[in-house]
Amino acid sequence: METDKKIQTQVELTDSDLSEQIKAVTKDSHVRAENTELMLAYQRGNVSLTQYKLLLCSLYEIYQALEEALDNNSNHPSVAPIYFPLELARLESVERDLEHFYGQDWREKIVVPAATKIYAHRLRQIGKDNPEYLVAHAYTRYLGDLSGGQVLGRITQKSLGLKGGEGLSFFSFPGVSSPNLFKQLYRSRMNSIELEEEERKGMLEEAVRAFELNIQVFDDLQKMVSVTETESELMHTTTRNRCTRHSSTHSELAEGEKLTARSLQIQTSLVNASPLFRMVLGICVALATVGMGIYAF
Repeated sequence: METDKKIQTQVELTDSDLSEQIKAVTKDSHVRAENTELMLAYQRGNVSLTQYKLLLCSLYEIYQALEEALDNNSNHPSVAPIYFPLELARLESVERDLEHFYGQDWREKIVVPAATKIYAHRLRQIGKDNPEYLVAHAYTRYLGDLSGGQVLGRITQKSLGLKGGEGLSFFSFPGVSSPNLFKQLYRSRMNSIELEEEERKGMLEEAVRAFELNIQVFDDLQKMVSVTETESELMHTTTRNRCTRHSSTHSELAEGEKLTARSLQIQTSLVNASPLFRMVLGICVALATVGMGIYAF
């Protein structure tokens, strides 16, 4: 497999720490992830509410699977060194944000694309079969969120006009006073993990897979955003058309009522006309009746 060859070449070319090796083998994937349409929207500072809400839904599914697997394997020799639930756990933060946007029954309203379910399934699978691979996913997700969290949080807040930090809990790491110092600590803990050659190779492959899974999630989310926004526009257009038709019908009815009123007014005027007019009208009716009688004979 091409990915395997790439990873093997990188490992042979460098004898650096695990964190540096992961950074090297995922360089191209990192660039691709940053150039997905969803991430470009963030870079442009133009994030829609639909994009953010759907992203939160997927983050909930991903972190639920990841943190469940990490909790279950917290004593594993590869997981224990990088297990920082108090500093890094994101699940409760995402839940607060979802409740802010969807209400207390948010669990009944969230939707995620197929790629998100595939990602979550992979996390649960390695949690059972290869717990050491969780290190690659934890590194990819947590350090990525910690590195760009503050910037992305400000972009989201400005784009959506959010105030007081409401709906932005995901980007906040109250247990981390210095992101840079914490990232150094995290990398040093990663580098202290003892791995056999095959285990290291498998972890590097998993790091690449982690990026690919994230890219698929981003792409699927953007497709959902496009469909959702198109449906929303169609609904608005339909509503406007209905309002226009209702307004036209109301105008036609009003015009009809005016014509009826004028007709009644004319009839009333005729009835209230002078006695001479009523007498002439009576003679005409009488003559018409006699004429009809003669025709009948």
